[in-house]
Amino acid sequence: MDKNTNSYIKRRKTRTIYVGNVPIGGQNPIVVQSMTNTDTRNVSKTVSQIKRLIDVGCEIIRVAVPDEVAANAISEIKQAISIPLIADIHFDWRLAIKSIENGADGIRINPGNIGGKEKLKRVVEVAKAHNIPIRVGVNAGSLEPSIKKKYAHPCAEALAESALKNLALVEDLGYRNVKLSLKSSDVLTTIRAYELVAKKTDVPLHLGVTEAGGLIPGTVKSSVALGVLLLKGIGDTLRVSLTRDPEEEVQVAYEILRSLKLRQRGPEIISCPTCGRCEIDLFSIAEEVEKYARKIPYPIKIAVMGCVVNGPGEAKEADIGLAGGKKLGIIFKKGKILRKVAEKDLIREFLKEIDILVEQIEKGG
Repeated sequence: MDKNTNSYIKRRKTRTIYVGNVPIGGQNPIVVQSMTNTDTRNVSKTVSQIKRLIDVGCEIIRVAVPDEVAANAISEIKQAISIPLIADIHFDWRLAIKSIENGADGIRINPGNIGGKEKLKRVVEVAKAHNIPIRVGVNAGSLEPSIKKKYAHPCAEALAESALKNLALVEDLGYRNVKLSLKSSDVLTTIRAYELVAKKTDVPLHLGVTEAGGLIPGTVKSSVALGVLLLKGIGDTLRVSLTRDPEEEVQVAYEILRSLKLRQRGPEIISCPTCGRCEIDLFSIAEEVEKYARKIPYPIKIAVMGCVVNGPGEAKEADIGLAGGKKLGIIFKKGKILRKVAEKDLIREFLKEIDILVEQIEKGG
């Protein structure tokens, strides 16, 4: 589970930092992050969402810190969760310090808008005292006026210059426990910006396409941008930003990594696109199986096929699968038919068989 099986991709060499107990950079596995969309001040809702994200494989969680109440909530949230927590700060240096003092495992800031060099110095001093990393985060929509004037628009070169300039502000204060992100909503700008920066620093890079959109456009844009960069060996941690439940962000992230054989966490679900031969409601069956399988950590292959033509034959490599027929379905393992099941019982019986398979894996079978 969760191993890099791709010898083709040569990872970029970076320094290693730790967010809590999670290593980022070096040759460590690429880390999957997400961000809550709850009000951080509502501790119970925030904790509940984080626990659901942990169940689907989220390894680091970020929360927004808009005010002092949210910063103080970090202490209570931290006590209730099992993964590292990053505080996302904009503009107010005091909230960065308060978040660190309340137990944040890392902070995300833009040094250029945190309140000037002296205030940045105070934030860095507190981060150093607690030995927590700082993510220097630069976005196309928040470039410094001087860089906006120089480049006229948020191109890749502008993002790269801003990122390296802000990174230097922190490193010049003697702090190297840093990672860097430079995000745009434009795929090509994102790719080019990360390529430029990757050549000029050994800092671990956090990948992402900002404001990517809903499920379909967001998944496509993130897959293209992150896929290209990861194929080039660029990227040490990532977040897929979607206007959806953050659980789906985590799911898409792992599918991107799986497609490149960089991480192998969780089931791989294969399903046919349906055709005129399909005589069952494959869409709802596939959706229910996908939802059920989210919490399974093992890299099993599950097939959901519309008919016997595309069933045990084309999906014979699947660890377990189902195929539909007229008012009847079959359940198969490794291409061999296990049993026939009435359509009305197919999902229930199939999920039972998945549970049996998971139990066998857990027992070492």
